[in-house]
Amino acid sequence: MPAARPRHRQRPWKLKVTVAVAAASLGAVGIAVAAPRTTPPPPPATPDSACTLKVPEDPLSARGLATPYQLSATDPRQGPCHESVDAQGAFAEATILDPATGKLSVYHPLVVDAGAAPAVPPVVPALPRGAVVGLWFGFNGDTLTLGGSPAALKAGRCVNGLGGSPFGQVAFCGAQTFFDAANKAVQAGKLRIPPLGRAKDGRPCPSVRDFSLVDQDQSDNVTTTYLATRDGRTAQATAANARTLRKPATLANGSDNRLLDAFVDPALGCTPFTAPDATDGGRPTTSLALNELQAAAGQRAPVALVPPGDPMTLVDGKPSPAKTNLYRAGVDQPPLDRRTASTRAYCRSLRTAGLDRLTTDRRLLRAAPSPDDGVALLKFLTDRLRGSLQQLGCTHPAASRHPAAAAEPDPADQAAASDTVRTLETLG
Repeated sequence: MPAARPRHRQRPWKLKVTVAVAAASLGAVGIAVAAPRTTPPPPPATPDSACTLKVPEDPLSARGLATPYQLSATDPRQGPCHESVDAQGAFAEATILDPATGKLSVYHPLVVDAGAAPAVPPVVPALPRGAVVGLWFGFNGDTLTLGGSPAALKAGRCVNGLGGSPFGQVAFCGAQTFFDAANKAVQAGKLRIPPLGRAKDGRPCPSVRDFSLVDQDQSDNVTTTYLATRDGRTAQATAANARTLRKPATLANGSDNRLLDAFVDPALGCTPFTAPDATDGGRPTTSLALNELQAAAGQRAPVALVPPGDPMTLVDGKPSPAKTNLYRAGVDQPPLDRRTASTRAYCRSLRTAGLDRLTTDRRLLRAAPSPDDGVALLKFLTDRLRGSLQQLGCTHPAASRHPAAAAEPDPADQAAASDTVRTLETLG
């Protein structure tokens, strides 16, 4: 029986915009098809937070990428799962390397409800010869399980967690192979990773390994978005689909990566690492893999790496080096160094480096929008940092629901973290 994952998120966020907004930034070709148009029943008051995503056969091939993933309830007795429901949305994202040239591209596989047809058939990507494909998945609920045939999961080299203990909101297929190939391309001079650049505050632009951006479970979820019709059908977020469908909503993943690329970078005058979108006619787009490659190349100390107390890497409520290393491999991070890696050290950097940058940038962030409508980016980030300090047990074990909060108690550190929390309450 899979271990239950702590409900550690303050709340997942989604972006919903009209077709006019989506069309302003999208651009490729799609063909609309007729499909039954029925209004889906309203979601239950508390939607099922555990869903399963059926992986198609040969998932790393062009055909597999263009085959919609099907979302269903892991336990049907807990109610159905629907892609268009905020707290149940699952998202797929592929980053593709041409090993001959070192060129990167991105593709966004579609997720649909089990048994449902897409609102528009997915674009079939043209993969380069010998392409190395990595797939990452994000989830707005608590626990996403990768399903499908054993052959599909094996062909994709899919990782959902350690044994019966899933990560929770994250899964990946072919990730380590992709990063190994990308890093070899960098060493061979075929792939150039752009520098992080300089922010308006004069400091290097933040990455997904910057303590001013990370939370209690860093390096999670993706930047993929989908379009959704009023009857709950979904389509890839392309300009052509936005024009074809009638006033679709845009569905997005509550993601560290999207937070950086769509909100923090613009606020600080930074530019995210992009690659051509094979879903949408080659327009520039972002991805988890691009962010991690850039963070590995350019993030200055202190560097945030997945700590042993990350809620997604616990097994039965306790830190697991094996599971932590499995997660790290999926996001291009080195294995744990037991001499230096600890949740306590992570807490210290959160309360020092994280608070310092937010304080420095408070004027820039206060004027910027956040993933939560009507909430300034400064308040969003300070609330997020405060919650992370509490949920990782950085303040005091009694103040946290985190199962591993008391694993590394240190009264002095906890007192300092509590002071940081009080400072954050006034900063936002």
